[in-house]
Amino acid sequence: MRLRSAILSVLTLAGVLTATATGTAGAAPPSVLGGSGPYSAGYETTLRLYNHTIYRPNTLPAGVKLPIVAWGNGACRADGTWFQNILTEWASHGFLVIANGRPGGSGSTDSDMLVDAIDWAVAENSRRTSKYYGRIDTTKIAVMGQSCGGIETYEVAADPRLTTTVLWNSGMLNDSQNHLLQRLRVPIAYFIGGPTDIAYENAMDDWRRLPAGLPAFMGNLDVGHFGTFDQPNGGEFGRVGGHWLKWHLKGDPASKAQFVGPDCGLCATDWDVMQKNLG
Repeated sequence: MRLRSAILSVLTLAGVLTATATGTAGAAPPSVLGGSGPYSAGYETTLRLYNHTIYRPNTLPAGVKLPIVAWGNGACRADGTWFQNILTEWASHGFLVIANGRPGGSGSTDSDMLVDAIDWAVAENSRRTSKYYGRIDTTKIAVMGQSCGGIETYEVAADPRLTTTVLWNSGMLNDSQNHLLQRLRVPIAYFIGGPTDIAYENAMDDWRRLPAGLPAFMGNLDVGHFGTFDQPNGGEFGRVGGHWLKWHLKGDPASKAQFVGPDCGLCATDWDVMQKNLG
């Protein structure tokens, strides 16, 4: 669509995110170890979801169901390991994170791929011969993405299965698309790179147009459009995003405290924080 093409053009001119993307994916155990969470995590691929990369704990934890996180890459780029650091980090905290694109892939993605990821995870949870059988929490689902991947997130935000949506360095580029904001129905977070982020003005404009009563969080960290994705474990973006996921998909009260109230955990830090309808 025209909006996605505009984002692709901006990112091509601005340069490419420098997140590391090493390793090749096989069909069996995840091929990358990492993350600061309780479960060493990595990624794998499957023929059942061929155009995606799946991040998960290397050993599926007994008695723990993994909430679903569907991820759209910046530039709508079909490389499932472009954001490897931060996605591995979240998987290490007990999430099933599914990125658009194969490891090291090329070409472009679209928002339908986020829905495909969710559909696959739900099906795997019910498929008796799947290693994920009964191990996925299909009632807790996040969709999120960076830059163009954030626009993909907007495009699927009306899916009734979603628990939360998150935009990273992203916002509408064209007012003709503002109607998508009215489809938002679950808590949303924006993590933006401050005034030097090319998405800053658009994200702030979206913030002002959110539906009345929608729970929302806006966090700006002065790191620019490429955030901290290339840092170990995704840096500060990885830490804060992990807390948002643990609050909304696992009900963790300590993580909730990072975002809620005048004395929230991020309120007295380098983050510039805004809140709406958070309780």
